[in-house]
Amino acid sequence: MLEARNATKWFAGTVAVNNLELTVNAGEIVCLLGANGAGKSTAVNLFLGFLTPDEGEVLVAGRSVGDDVTAARKRLAYIPDQVNLFPLLTGGENLRYFSSLAGHRLSNDEASKLLIESGLAPLDVSKRLAGYSKGMRQKVGIAIAMAKRADALLLDEPLSGLDPLAANDFGAHLSQLRDNGSAILMVTHDVFRAREIADRIGIMKQGRLIEVVEARTTAPDTLDRLYADHMRG
Repeated sequence: MLEARNATKWFAGTVAVNNLELTVNAGEIVCLLGANGAGKSTAVNLFLGFLTPDEGEVLVAGRSVGDDVTAARKRLAYIPDQVNLFPLLTGGENLRYFSSLAGHRLSNDEASKLLIESGLAPLDVSKRLAGYSKGMRQKVGIAIAMAKRADALLLDEPLSGLDPLAANDFGAHLSQLRDNGSAILMVTHDVFRAREIADRIGIMKQGRLIEVVEARTTAPDTLDRLYADHMRG
């Protein structure tokens, strides 16, 4: 569903992504780990078409993003670190508004059902976003992605600032989307959550994807040591 083929991106003479080879299949979660400046967010922006690779290409559902960025974005949903919603609107109103931008008209009942399925408490559906925690806003973001019926989700540090319970809930909902066939690419600094959520984990450093491991068969201490060794080496 998502594929980078030797994708390279330069900024002012500095390589941000260097010959990236990456695939994310339908029904799979791939997490990218790495320090700030490792190229993780740049990789996400290449898939979204916000940036164009200087070399190589990125594809969504087998089609180059550069050929038709609008068609690519129709297959994608994006959840950033901070989900920007309208604070004076309720959770349900935000969901209906953003869904309408993607061409999906939702009734009040449909919006409420999606928000509750995304983990929002029923009483919070009709509350204004100004009173939401970050975890609650992220759940609205998941509902927006679900309403769009996107084939792939791109997540840039969605766990940052979440308390442990909210992070657990968020991971559970990502697993549900994966089990329903979505391809998910998530950028994170959290080694523990990456192992809990992902099927595969990629480690990036200085723009390069230097190693990819299977999350389920990699022991926690092994992953911690591997990540630390790469960051220090």
